[in-house]
Amino acid sequence: MFGTDGVRGIANRDLTPEMAFKLGRAGAYILAGGNSNRMVIGKDTRISGDMLEAALVAGICSAGVDAVTLGVMPTPAIAYLTRELKAAAGVVISASHNPVDDNGIKFFSSSGYKLSDEIEANIEALVINECVGVPYPEGGGIGRLQRMHDAADRYVEFASSVFKMDLSGLKIVVDCANGAAYQVAPRIFSELGAEVVTINAQPDGININDRCGSTHPEALMKAVISTKADLGLAHDGDADRVLAVDAGGRLVDGDQIMVICARHLMKKGLLAKKTVVVTVMSNLGLHLALQDSGIQVIETKVGDRYVLEELLRTGARFGGEQSGHIISLDHNTTGDGILTALQLLSVMKESGLPLEQLAAQMERFPQLLVNVPVVDKSQVMCSPVLAEAIKELEIKLGGKGRILVRPSGTESLVRVMAEGRNMDQLQEIVGKLVDVIEKNK
Repeated sequence: MFGTDGVRGIANRDLTPEMAFKLGRAGAYILAGGNSNRMVIGKDTRISGDMLEAALVAGICSAGVDAVTLGVMPTPAIAYLTRELKAAAGVVISASHNPVDDNGIKFFSSSGYKLSDEIEANIEALVINECVGVPYPEGGGIGRLQRMHDAADRYVEFASSVFKMDLSGLKIVVDCANGAAYQVAPRIFSELGAEVVTINAQPDGININDRCGSTHPEALMKAVISTKADLGLAHDGDADRVLAVDAGGRLVDGDQIMVICARHLMKKGLLAKKTVVVTVMSNLGLHLALQDSGIQVIETKVGDRYVLEELLRTGARFGGEQSGHIISLDHNTTGDGILTALQLLSVMKESGLPLEQLAAQMERFPQLLVNVPVVDKSQVMCSPVLAEAIKELEIKLGGKGRILVRPSGTESLVRVMAEGRNMDQLQEIVGKLVDVIEKNK
């Protein structure tokens, strides 16, 4: 049930109210110990969020635990408020950057971190076993529903206090992806003094991530140029990631943002362990730029949970993904798109340099990525024909690039990526691998 980012699926088909109810009961029992404690719940703007929230609340309360609903809030805000309110756990109802048909449920521990595989397995086992053994308290033992009306104010105050700076003189276009950041993100940047132009901040329950946000930054690129802004910022549906656009309308991805911030921290002697943790998807240019500054780079599997695990294991404090999902443990316990944007803005203010000049610190090698829909990801990845094809094509690259074929952690896709200096060669390589997958899926 649990993937790399909680339980995901088509809402009302795979992820049903019945399942949400069981997840609420099991999560309350495992994380709150069956005691009358509190769990906080937040969601993005998907139409299915209300339905799943109601079922989750019923499950939590039926296990004797109070449920505190926060309304529409970014995922990192829920992690922060879980800690701030000293709740037993936090729950996020979101499918992040996925289309509106999807939704998801993921948990945070009382410390604001995502759950370990072991705890998720315990919750999953209870759900599969129909929550046998989870009590049904009666009378005064039943949990209560509480609605928190100042959740946004609390997160805005927190985020604004992390980077105390004056953004006056900066014009920023913010693409909220019609998602969870649509209220708090523009407000935070405005309160810090920036002139803010907001786009895609009219959620209707259906238009989340629809040709907008970090997965579709084209509208933001045009808006930055047309409004003559200094930069643009693109969030995803639950605002745990951010990508940027410079004044010339050029995309600045998560790798470039990490290079900018990490090198700045290194110069100030503030980069813990002189180390950055990234995934195997990070561009070769990132490795070269960071190594040139004496920064160690550690690679993990794709998924922010693996980045976080490595940060905690090594004592490093900064890392993330090319997608803009960046974790700074100095500021929050999970990826936080708004805080990442503020960290980037702080580098611009302190250095006095425009974003395009800062982004030029890293040469971005061409990468070609194709997502191939499949029925059985495991079967495809075990194919000896695919393994042989990858081996032969890597020989053709001659050590001047790389090939990465991996299953998606949240969707029925196999992702095929090739990286190198020659785009024609990359297209040929990816095309051949896609053909192999199509014939063996």
